[in-house]
Parts: sequence; C-alpha cells; structure tokens
Amino acid sequence: MKALLCTRYGTPDDLQIADIADPSPGPGEAVVRVGAAALNFFDTLIIAGKYQFKPEMPFSPAAEFAGTVEEVGAGVSSVKVGDRVLGYTVYGAARERVAIAAERLIRLPDAVDDDHAAGVCVTYGTTLYALKDRAHLQRGETLAVLGASGGVGLAAVELGKLMGARVIACASSAEKVAFARDHGADDGIDYKAENLKDALRRATNGRGADVIYDPVGGAYSEAALRSIAWLGRFLVVGFAAGDIPKLPLNLVLLKGCDVQGVFWGSWIERDKAGHRANTEQLLAWVAEGKLKPHVHAVYPLSEAADALKAIATRKVMGKVILRL
Repeated sequence: MKALLCTRYGTPDDLQIADIADPSPGPGEAVVRVGAAALNFFDTLIIAGKYQFKPEMPFSPAAEFAGTVEEVGAGVSSVKVGDRVLGYTVYGAARERVAIAAERLIRLPDAVDDDHAAGVCVTYGTTLYALKDRAHLQRGETLAVLGASGGVGLAAVELGKLMGARVIACASSAEKVAFARDHGADDGIDYKAENLKDALRRATNGRGADVIYDPVGGAYSEAALRSIAWLGRFLVVGFAAGDIPKLPLNLVLLKGCDVQGVFWGSWIERDKAGHRANTEQLLAWVAEGKLKPHVHAVYPLSEAADALKAIATRKVMGKVILRL
C-alpha cells in the first residue's frame, strides 16, 4: 500500500510517498481502508520535530480519517467488515490502510461522506469539548473566537452559534473575517487592522466577552484577556502564532476570570465515553444539516506537501483533506 512518510524531521517537501506492507489486525484491532484523511496545523509541527509527540520514524502524518472496515481481529464486536467509520490516531493516517484499536472507531451515519467526516474529529471535537465541557458556554452568552477562519476557529464559530451564543469572529484579515461571518459569526474584528482589546470592548458595549476561544497565542492572548467579561472563561487552545504568551496573573484576579487549558488529546484518553458521546453528537448534527464542516480543499496523496504548505502559510480557511 502507499503511505506518506516522514523519514527525517524537516519541511513538507522532505516527506516521501512509499510502498509499505499492508497491516494486519491484532486482537481487538480493525484494519480500515482509508477514504479520506484530514490534515491539521499540528501536522506541520510533528514533521518538523516541534510537537509534544515525537513518533518513531518512519511515520505518517494525519491524525484523523474516515473509511471502511476491511478486516477485524480477534475479539472485535463493536465494528464489522463493511462498516463506514471515523477514527483518530494522533498520527499515522496518511496511508491507504490503518490498523487501529476497534474501540477508537465510531460508525458514520449514511448521510455523512468521508471527506466531511474525516475533518470532524480533531477541530470540532476539540471545540465542543472546549465550549461544552470546559467553558460551559450558555445560550445568550458572548463568545469571541481568535483565528476564526482556521480549522478550530471556524469550528468554534459554528458550534458557538449552534449552542446559542453571540459570536464575534476575530481574524487577521478582512477576507477571513468575512468568511467567518458567512459561516454564522454575528460580528467581526480584523486584529491586524485595529486594536483587539479596544475592538472587543466596543463590540460588547464595554462588557467584554463571556468566553474567549484562543488557538492563536502570541501577542493577541493578553489583548483578548484584557477585554474579557467579569467571571469570563479564557480557553487556551493552541499557539498557531508560534509564541507561547505569558499572561499577567493580576488580570485574572481583577477580572475574576478563569484561564482554562483545552488539552483534548489527553481528555479523550481520560474520558473515552465522553469523547465518543461528543463525536456521535457532532456526526448527528452534520447528518441533520445543523453543522456543515467547510472543506477548504481536497488534495490527492501525491500533493500532500502542497496541502501542508497551505496550512503552514495560513492560506487555509476550514479543513484540508487528503483523499486516499
């Protein structure tokens, strides 16, 4: 089978496509024929050796996929051959077949195709966990989303609206703000063109946002925190800007707010039932048409380097999919 392989840390151009042996399922495992795999920003880090997980080489990037079960190992009863499924592997999905613990697979509704299913698990899963399980976002509250046109940012815009919040999309260009508005945001801020703190205060009539969703980091984190509402919740999701901010704790005291870490990858191991319930809810919303994951572009495996470079250069709005 064909696989996209990282054989040394480097750039997307250092990746190779190679023929490797087909996997066989061990006890409790299933082999899935991958139809589509999604790429995320952290894939650009993992191939450069800059992510918290450093897999043994050679490895394939891509953490999430959708496909069809081709074979099951001993003791597997949760899925059967022919089932369409979604899976999450941390890394390793950019290949034609994946062997994975069957308990990590979730059956897909017939109405959800592989391309859209492949992009649900990480960005929407992270975001639903952040807004529902961490921030306890309530209907009628105000949610400010930084990086609102990216993968997790757009998910936060869409899920925030679905959960009944007023959503303010904050992004690095007028085009990206307009894109987030097209996907449901009530208001928008171009933080390259105006001061984020002042703009958030103005957009909330001086009250501040109840919840701030921050996958960006850098200088924007403190600016956003300075505008948060009394008893607000600041969600630390990631650091796409590259710099990890150091937040002044006096702001946390003066605002009476909570700064909450969103480590979805650890949570899904600690609360597998919660993860499954959240993912099944997301897939149900997609099947019902209440949630419409935006696929920015679909690339063949042979163009995976171009797909990763598009993510790294912030050209992507929504999800990037590799079709296997």
